[in-house]
Amino acid sequence: MKTLVILLLITSTLTAAFTGRRKVIINEDCSGPGGSNMQTVILLLQSPKVEVLGITIVSGDQWRDEEVAHTLRLLEIMGRTEVPVMLGAASPLVNTREQALIWEVRYGKLSYSGAWDKRWYHEASVVPPMSEGQPTIKPAAEDAIHFLLRMVHQYPNEVTIYEGGPMTNLALATTIDPQFPQLAEELVFMGGSLNPESDNPEFINNPRHEFNFWFDPEAAYIVLRAPWKKIVCTPTDISIKARLTPEAAKKIGSAGTPIARYVAKYYQPGDGNDYMWDELAAAAWIDPSIITKKETRFMSVDIDHGAGYGNTLTWHANDKPKITVQPVEIQFDLDFGKFLDMFSSLMTKP
Repeated sequence: MKTLVILLLITSTLTAAFTGRRKVIINEDCSGPGGSNMQTVILLLQSPKVEVLGITIVSGDQWRDEEVAHTLRLLEIMGRTEVPVMLGAASPLVNTREQALIWEVRYGKLSYSGAWDKRWYHEASVVPPMSEGQPTIKPAAEDAIHFLLRMVHQYPNEVTIYEGGPMTNLALATTIDPQFPQLAEELVFMGGSLNPESDNPEFINNPRHEFNFWFDPEAAYIVLRAPWKKIVCTPTDISIKARLTPEAAKKIGSAGTPIARYVAKYYQPGDGNDYMWDELAAAAWIDPSIITKKETRFMSVDIDHGAGYGNTLTWHANDKPKITVQPVEIQFDLDFGKFLDMFSSLMTKP
């Protein structure tokens, strides 16, 4: 029996080495249908270089339960129902919609507040009618936090944590098991904002304000202080340089596959909907040559409950504070043509 186990382990290792597939957990606020979050899930699932172990959902752009339903339906459309979907945190650690409303009274209007936004607000347990149809499959019985912990213990130093939403699930996993960050291969995330050159109202008044950090600042603070082997950040500064044009969306749709039709049908131009926020972070992890400029800085989040609550904080090495902060590789520029070619190829792949 012992010999059989050893042979199975050797076979598994050789298979992974031969295929070159990199293990990843997608931790995402999977709003839908379509849009950046869903297109990122498609990109990672479609890549032959990636093995998606599972998708862990966190409230952010929409409420968790609504996001889970959109994710399950996407997997049905893709024919990838074997990929497990786990329910994560339904609310931030500390921040609340009530606090956000008080903040607006004191410091001015927020241009976007995700699941809390008054333009489409509903109770957390409600799943509105879904234009893509209701899913017939169910999420996994295991919760997101314990799945994250189980996977990094099962595959130590092999699992990349891809984070495209608020960091609540990762903070909870780190709190339960402080070994979690060290057992992962790396953390790759979309979030943070330094000085984006944009007239988008979300950034023009407060360039350090970014939704994923702002929705749960305490979670981001915990995660960014943890001893990951490597942290890679795709901030708004580079994300706003990557937009999916109507022409590109139409070309993708013409491929006629279920995925291509899904992307084209739910594409929304303008008003920030066509920024490829999360897709870029995922694509650059698969092929780092997409990124043409990057810097290492130390990063944290403002958790003082004032005007800067949730804002991104960064320092160069000589200026960093004495409290614990970690080095973060921050991306600033890209080869957009190369990125779009990859994205389009994966969206139209059978």
